[in-house]
Amino acid sequence: MKNLAQTNYSSALQTVRNLKEKYGTSWNSISPENAARMLTQNQFKTGIDIAKYTAAIMRKDMAEYDADSSKYTQSLGCWHGFVAQQKMIAVKKHHKTTAKKYLYLSGWMVAALRSEFGPLPDQSMHEKTAVPALIKEIYDFLRQADAIELNDLFKRLENGEDVQDQIDNYETHIVPIIADIDAGFGNEEATYLLSKKMIEAGACAIQIENQVSDAKQCGHQDGKVTVPHEDYIAKLNAIRYAFLELGVEDGVIVARTDSEGAGLTQKLPVSQEPGDLASQYLAFVEAEEITIGQAKEDDVLLKRDGKLVRPVRLANGLYKFKNGSNIDRVVLDCITSLQNGADLLWIETPTPNVKQIAHMVNRIKKVAPNAKLVYNNSPSFNWTLNFRNQVYDEMLEQGKDVSNYDKNNLMDVKYDNSELCILADEKIRTFQTDGARDAGIFHHLITLPTYHTTALDMNNLTEGYFGDKGMLAYVQGVQRQEIRKGVACVKHQRMAGSDLGDAHKTFFAGDKALKAGGEKNTSNQFEINTETTKVKETLSVVA
Repeated sequence: MKNLAQTNYSSALQTVRNLKEKYGTSWNSISPENAARMLTQNQFKTGIDIAKYTAAIMRKDMAEYDADSSKYTQSLGCWHGFVAQQKMIAVKKHHKTTAKKYLYLSGWMVAALRSEFGPLPDQSMHEKTAVPALIKEIYDFLRQADAIELNDLFKRLENGEDVQDQIDNYETHIVPIIADIDAGFGNEEATYLLSKKMIEAGACAIQIENQVSDAKQCGHQDGKVTVPHEDYIAKLNAIRYAFLELGVEDGVIVARTDSEGAGLTQKLPVSQEPGDLASQYLAFVEAEEITIGQAKEDDVLLKRDGKLVRPVRLANGLYKFKNGSNIDRVVLDCITSLQNGADLLWIETPTPNVKQIAHMVNRIKKVAPNAKLVYNNSPSFNWTLNFRNQVYDEMLEQGKDVSNYDKNNLMDVKYDNSELCILADEKIRTFQTDGARDAGIFHHLITLPTYHTTALDMNNLTEGYFGDKGMLAYVQGVQRQEIRKGVACVKHQRMAGSDLGDAHKTFFAGDKALKAGGEKNTSNQFEINTETTKVKETLSVVA
């Protein structure tokens, strides 16, 4: 199989033949051909197999990006195995390969959609077990996609079609998952234990942020509190040890810093010598110069540049960072993470601006030339407004006439076909390419796309279905589109494994098998003329 150093059909066939010979007549009813087919349809036996395979893919992709920044990678966040499965089926259909296409597991979506507590905000309140459970679920669905597609190919082979090459060079739906462990769900031992569960489920890349575990906030909300570098490094170490213990030597750690938008720290680290990491962290803490006589009972005091200072402490006990120190903190966070075992960086930013991202990354690269980012193309950004504002400012700087635009109302639909908005849309279209080239972004992801697409699709369907259109709303907006666009799920029985199950029942029971397929299966209504469809697609492209 393509890219898989696993058992192929021929070797599996010989293995089962040898086993039949070894165990004699008691195995008479076992068909080596059927068993080899099942082995071929399930190349990955454990989550560790998946983690090792996908980690190697990521390492290869990272090296290729270092040599050529146009070879960046992408992913979409998925909150259910079925969503991930349909995404990867669509990737193979439209792009003919899964290369450079990953999956993202968002802690935000786990909290909002997968917690037994019900819908929660992104504040690490969901059960930690929900994360590895979703990883396993995603890979179960992807493995099923392999089995279904390969089962179809074997059936075609049995019917005389020459598809052996497609079987031998089959490309799996299994791709890397970058999995969000939030701030580690506790101390470093808790991080280690959860990391192991995530890796055992199949995760090859774990993303961890430098916020406190017990007061963690979404990266696009206020109130973020970061931890000293020493605490964060301990968690990076915990993840690496988990990878090594489980034999995933190429495991990838994504170190995320929320310092750009975080103005608070929970702890003041202990400096052992001038200029150490703790000292650098403390230098960012806002403090006021006082005399010992001005100190209050139980005040916390620091000596800074030979003077006595009192850190600014809020009523909740948190300490405040100096205003304007955020970018310097981001740079120090990233350099420190790379020097202590991280492989990739993640910088949470307030807006998607390539120049601003590049400014930070270029400072990091002065110390770590191969620094690479995973970047959140977040739905929390108003992409339309952000880029219209960017283009407005650029046009103003260039001396162009912008008098026809109201800077405070650039979202207005009346501007949609204007020069400014066309330029803004083009900047959005090329954002990922530009970011990969100019800002060191190796991986672009959208955290919550399927959260929003589900909401949008239900909005559109319910508007018509419960209105004047009735059933036509579903037929026009969903089923007819599925048929004409060749969406595999239009035959939902097949997608759920019905045809695959029929094949297995035949293996197990022979002619006695009670199968779901047949003349009375209504899925037959969706059989289409392949050649006619190809002609229509060609005409559509030409038009």
